[in-house]
Amino acid sequence: MLIDTHCHLDAAEFDPDRPAILTAARAAGVGGLLVPGVEIANLDAVAALSRANPDCCHAFGIHPLYVGRAGPDDLERLRERLADGTAVAVGEIGLDGYVADGDLPLQRRFFEAQLRLAQDFTLPVVLHIRRAQDEILKYLRRIPVTGGIAHAFNGSRQQAEAFIALGFRLGFGGAMTFTGSRRIRELAASLPLESIVLETDAPDIPPAWCGGRRNDPANLARIAGVLADLRQMPVEAVIAATGANAAAVVPGLAALRAGGKAPGCGQ
Repeated sequence: MLIDTHCHLDAAEFDPDRPAILTAARAAGVGGLLVPGVEIANLDAVAALSRANPDCCHAFGIHPLYVGRAGPDDLERLRERLADGTAVAVGEIGLDGYVADGDLPLQRRFFEAQLRLAQDFTLPVVLHIRRAQDEILKYLRRIPVTGGIAHAFNGSRQQAEAFIALGFRLGFGGAMTFTGSRRIRELAASLPLESIVLETDAPDIPPAWCGGRRNDPANLARIAGVLADLRQMPVEAVIAATGANAAAVVPGLAALRAGGKAPGCGQ
């Protein structure tokens, strides 16, 4: 099954046509979507999408670029939301070393606290790792979790192998579709297929054919085709393998592949 492991379906960019976006994704063969939370204020929205759509699951988390507007009790509120049992992962969490005015000390505090929540609830994590791969790996070695997804992976082979050794799958999406993204494309072509999952990060990271326009989850089918071309294998095999990888690392997604429902999926 074709699974989009990272889609911000609740984003305001989809407000004008969200039902049509979902219809188009399904018509393109997308059988499941994981919608991560980014702050306490949007957790109700991602949970509502899961309740309304049996092919959607959600994660609860506080994104590193949203920690600056988090309230003093938001980590406790996140704990309470995770306790309802509907989230299939803790995310989107992590560190961002790219944004110049990012408050890294505050990001680190929230990241560590959310890793400990993932431990407490035995949930995988969905990681934001932009220009922070090595530091995130240090945290994961110190605070081990039950695996997860390194979203929008663009690190080195050594970093890729380190995440894989810790039980993570690596998310590949729109960036892989640009011929100039040589390192990403080489990794997508040569890493073990069992270490790869597919994602769009819609409405962000549009693939090459979008010309900078909004990214939609329906693009995942063509993204799968790019990966198949890079690996010189049938696209059906890529879809089957990456879907199985997603369900293995985020067990809550397994019900989608089985045609059923799990907590956080259509609940």
